[in-house]
Amino acid sequence: MGAPFDFDATVVGAGAVGLACGRALAKRGMTVLVLEKEPHIGQGVSSRNSEVIHGGLYYPTGSLKAQFCVQGRRALYAFLESHKIDFWKCGKLVVATEEAEVPRIEAIFQQATTNGVEGLEHLSGVQARTLEPELNAHAAILSPESGVFDSHGYMLALQGEIEDAGGSVVTSAPFEGAEALPGGGFTIRVGGEGATALTSRLLITAPGLSAQSVAAAIEGYPVTDIPARHLGKGVYFRLTGPAPFNRLIYPPPIPGALGTHYRKDLGGQGVFGPDLAYVEVEDYSVDPAKAEEFARYIRRFWPGVTVERLTPDYAGIRPKLHGPGEPQPDFQLHGVANHGLEGLMALFGIESPGLTSSLAIGEAVADALLEAA
Repeated sequence: MGAPFDFDATVVGAGAVGLACGRALAKRGMTVLVLEKEPHIGQGVSSRNSEVIHGGLYYPTGSLKAQFCVQGRRALYAFLESHKIDFWKCGKLVVATEEAEVPRIEAIFQQATTNGVEGLEHLSGVQARTLEPELNAHAAILSPESGVFDSHGYMLALQGEIEDAGGSVVTSAPFEGAEALPGGGFTIRVGGEGATALTSRLLITAPGLSAQSVAAAIEGYPVTDIPARHLGKGVYFRLTGPAPFNRLIYPPPIPGALGTHYRKDLGGQGVFGPDLAYVEVEDYSVDPAKAEEFARYIRRFWPGVTVERLTPDYAGIRPKLHGPGEPQPDFQLHGVANHGLEGLMALFGIESPGLTSSLAIGEAVADALLEAA
């Protein structure tokens, strides 16, 4: 495929999804370049999340989220195992803290079953407390396939696979724009110290929070095909002292997100978050005063929490395609049928479960582009 072009494929964004796309294309024998504006890989959305491996419980039937989460999770465990990257398949409890929440977790059980999630179990409150004695649970669902992992180790392994296949991952190299070439392919302008222009047969944009501005910098990209961007900020609090639970603990989801949940990280510490607040600008501060609000929420499933044990930790911002009160849309993978530009795949709204889904998204992107070609 490559002769007239500097690269067969160029990917914008070296987070988990961009790197997974690069790996999938490199595996198919293509010369791949991944561009990242930050000084290191995975410094955006991919490094400011819960590092949870999602089972695939919640997502609507037939959605890309449902499909990619289950496929991606299965592929991810195999990848982590084969690359000796730390993970812990700790399992997850979705908890009804009172009778009124039972229909909600029952609906999640039904959806998860439809989505092909393995090993699900209904638990009574007594059974749930047998597993996690400090838990307040009227009833629960156990998802044994959920876990936590070292997301940075994962991204380094993806980078390693791209480079082993002859590809390049270049940091401090912001994408500044692209134009379609008359016979197919793109000229791509790269900024930074080594500012340059290069040509590529295929172009994949997976830059997280910058998805809209990157698409707008591609000449001829229709404005009508760029969905509105909403920034969904979530903060995390870390627990001092012993972790109360081994498994992930999730109350029923809140509108627009999965809600504040608990995980025991790979270092053995308890972490709570994220909440959801829509913001206008990227701001990663954590207000210590939010500890009170967190404690109130957590008390529903862990009555033993005290405000004094909650320490502000970090914040993440999710690239949402919906605002407050709007229905949560699916992942969006925009190919030629959307924007009319052959050889381009633009990704929008890759938030949770994007990390778990990343290997499946990469394969789907590679398949779609090669099929179109």
